[in-house]
Amino acid sequence: MLTSHLRTLLAALALLLLPACGSDDDQASTPAGGSGALTVNLAGLPAGLPAAVRISGPASYAKTIGSGQTLSGLAPGNYTVSADSILSGNLSWSASAPVQNATVAADRSAVVNISYSSSTLALAAREVANVSGAVFLTAPSGDTRQFIVERSGRILVMQDGALLGTPFLDIRNRVASVGEGGLLSMAFHPDYARNGWFFIYYTDAANNIVVERHSVSSANRNLAEPSAVLEIIRIPHPGATNHYGGLVSFGPDGMLYLATGDGGGAGDPQGKAQNLNLLLGKMLRLDVADARGAQPYVIPPSNPFVGQGGRRPEIWASGLRNPWRYAFDGDRLYIADVGQARREEVDIASLKQAGLNYGWNTMEGSLCYNAAICDKNGLTLPAFEYDHGNNNVNGCSITGGFVYRGKAIAELAGRYFYSDYCGGYLKSFLYKDDSVTEQASWAIADIGAIQSFGQDGDGELYLIAATGKLYRIVRAPKA
Repeated sequence: MLTSHLRTLLAALALLLLPACGSDDDQASTPAGGSGALTVNLAGLPAGLPAAVRISGPASYAKTIGSGQTLSGLAPGNYTVSADSILSGNLSWSASAPVQNATVAADRSAVVNISYSSSTLALAAREVANVSGAVFLTAPSGDTRQFIVERSGRILVMQDGALLGTPFLDIRNRVASVGEGGLLSMAFHPDYARNGWFFIYYTDAANNIVVERHSVSSANRNLAEPSAVLEIIRIPHPGATNHYGGLVSFGPDGMLYLATGDGGGAGDPQGKAQNLNLLLGKMLRLDVADARGAQPYVIPPSNPFVGQGGRRPEIWASGLRNPWRYAFDGDRLYIADVGQARREEVDIASLKQAGLNYGWNTMEGSLCYNAAICDKNGLTLPAFEYDHGNNNVNGCSITGGFVYRGKAIAELAGRYFYSDYCGGYLKSFLYKDDSVTEQASWAIADIGAIQSFGQDGDGELYLIAATGKLYRIVRAPKA
């Protein structure tokens, strides 16, 4: 047994040796910087209206909050708090100090107070060009130019607010603009900056729908190369000279989409929109990544009717009457389908939803067409619709637009804009949680019948009137 004297000596020796040991207890006793907190207080917003406040800071910290709260466990350092303007109806709620800085210290809590006030958001249509027969405007992403499509068969370039004297493309000798036909749209390839490819949608002298790939000139980016033409697809459209659809566009999946009309004739008398062996009255989806003469497109294996006899594998969706304009927003697709005599509709779906049947000519919007009752099984009803009303008081032919993703009017983000050829108005709605909300009518000057929308390389939106005048949607100046 150890004597008490020896035990005392050993204990003293242990105390002397402890500082030399690399123990966890030793590290824990070393003073170190702790975490801090940031409290964000919001005032002035009506109940139920979420904010959009972004917090960024050290170590790539980033968080967005919709209500006042305390963020804990933050690394010490400087944080930036940015409060975006919020839109509710036509009221814009803005923070008095939209950007604030806060310093978070260890074991301390910083506070940022954000106060909102409201004002009416007013929009205006500012004329930017006058092009007879204009039907579309687009641009490659980030490009400062605008490309204006003429029905007659030309594409013009507008640069710094002025139209260039020489057309980007002129194929008037191959385009027939009878009825609703003509050169109806164009789309730049997602990799246009590298490959120079763009695609056009037009009708020819034989009444066919034609989609072609063209290339920009390597010597002059304001001119197309006239000899670099590849036909992608030619779709017979016999008989009537209306209901061609008209838009070609690339989806976020890199596939080429085109929306065709039902072939014309009141009520789709031959039922083409429901015939899956025909390409009319459909949304088509093609892979053109390696397009060449021998094989201008391939069928994406994820298309819904691949390998099914009697069903064209190009088809992505069916049951459309005349989808003159549609738009992508992220992985969501908005299709504005022109109605017959009663209803105008917007169909909204995720790109994961393949093979949807939007109902025409069994349905016109959510109404049975030409029957008191009809079988709605297997049909996808519109997310949004409106009735023409007496004497077309609400409109007669929807003009689909785009979801706003520009920067000039940030509080409009996520709103889908549309018009009507007979109404001539500008309206919008927000599609959220699978429902339409925040419907708004915008009091713009009367610019007459609106036949198309446009979107430039920065995401700003344009209206194209039947007069040929093009207008940019802008924030109205304060009185």
